[in-house]
Amino acid sequence: MTDFTTELTDRLTRYCAIDSQSDADSPTSPSTAIQLDMQRLLVDELTALGAQDVQLTPYGAVLATIPGTAAGPTIGFLAHVDTAPQFNATNVKPRVIKGYNGGAITYPDDPTLTLTPEAFPYLAQKQGHDLITASGLTLLGADDKAGVAILMTAARHLLDNPDLPRPTLRLAFTPDEEIGRGVDAQLPKDLGVDFAYTFDGGKVGEIEDETFSADGATVVIKGVSIHPGYATGKLVSAIHLAGKLIQTLPQATMTPETTEGREGFIHATDMKGSAAEMKITFILRDFEREGLEAKGALLRQVCEAVAATEPRAEITCTITPQYRNMRYWLEADRTPVDLAYASARDLGLDPVSIPIRGGTDGSRLTEMGVPCPNLFTGMQNIHGPLEWISAQDMQVATRLCLAIAGRAAGGERSVCRHDPGRRQHVVADPAKTTNPGGRGRIWKVVQEIL
Repeated sequence: MTDFTTELTDRLTRYCAIDSQSDADSPTSPSTAIQLDMQRLLVDELTALGAQDVQLTPYGAVLATIPGTAAGPTIGFLAHVDTAPQFNATNVKPRVIKGYNGGAITYPDDPTLTLTPEAFPYLAQKQGHDLITASGLTLLGADDKAGVAILMTAARHLLDNPDLPRPTLRLAFTPDEEIGRGVDAQLPKDLGVDFAYTFDGGKVGEIEDETFSADGATVVIKGVSIHPGYATGKLVSAIHLAGKLIQTLPQATMTPETTEGREGFIHATDMKGSAAEMKITFILRDFEREGLEAKGALLRQVCEAVAATEPRAEITCTITPQYRNMRYWLEADRTPVDLAYASARDLGLDPVSIPIRGGTDGSRLTEMGVPCPNLFTGMQNIHGPLEWISAQDMQVATRLCLAIAGRAAGGERSVCRHDPGRRQHVVADPAKTTNPGGRGRIWKVVQEIL
């Protein structure tokens, strides 16, 4: 098989060094001009590789086509170029740790930081791998520049080998995924695919077909401002009311740090302002629509209760839909999920489906009519200074992308069936399929394409 680790490492370190952080407070699309630095680079690289229909859309996404060489569905592959606003992403200095020795990893720019396999067990499985981290002062940005590197490497391989079987493939690199604005209303039409995949997941083998449903909320508290020296009986501090509101919300049962599995939460992500006016930003998350609605109702009730304690204050709560659990639509059309499972097993993987305690561009695309599960990249500890990824994990993800293309070009029905009642995937016996020789032929196609 082709070794992609050197190319993946080079692409990821180059891409991560480019600041492309998004900004939820910006009204523009994309939300930051610096994301276009990444997008223009991708346009140039895709053009040089020989991709067709390369364009930078007015809403900031880069689209391209890899021409098909065989019949099959038109498949989209997506990754996002923006990095999370939650942590510093300026002056990222990626570094490569060749042949990780299994011990503690320290950081040159922050000696107090340590990444250990004891704290992060997945790291213990990566001894001998080539790891990429940041230097300690920034996030790395593998979320989701690992996905970008994977798709660009797969695209290069396919375009360099025009005889390899694959259907028509469409690539999309989106801005603003981290702030829930990655999928423009025009994107499904512009993408023009039967179904798609985002490469924006974590551990090798994870194929994600269920996400949180998500809303955003903004609470604005207007107090009464007056000189503190003359404030007796007159001042109404918006800061005090904001603190009371936060304290009134559930602290032990409905925050990110106290929930797990399928439990949802209410999370205050930002609070800014003064005694005169405070603005608190929340994210609301739940796997079910009813649970999400209940969390929005609870937040409104708390706002009303706090407002009742101080009639002179004005408190408004605005809730905005962000995305919905892709499961609602993928249960009706398992085609991309089953194809991904079968392709992963072609590579010798044991795929698993774990609900994402988050969301992807695929959540919105699926809701908008383009079925789009999420596939692993290998990224770990995202949105912070301990973020890392294995080049070998990225290579497996690249091979999965190519295997999906090869299997789709094989023209066979999936040998993987899904039992929605059990929420797990079961391998069908190839001997009992309608085409007993199909799996062997598909594996031959996959070997050729890799």
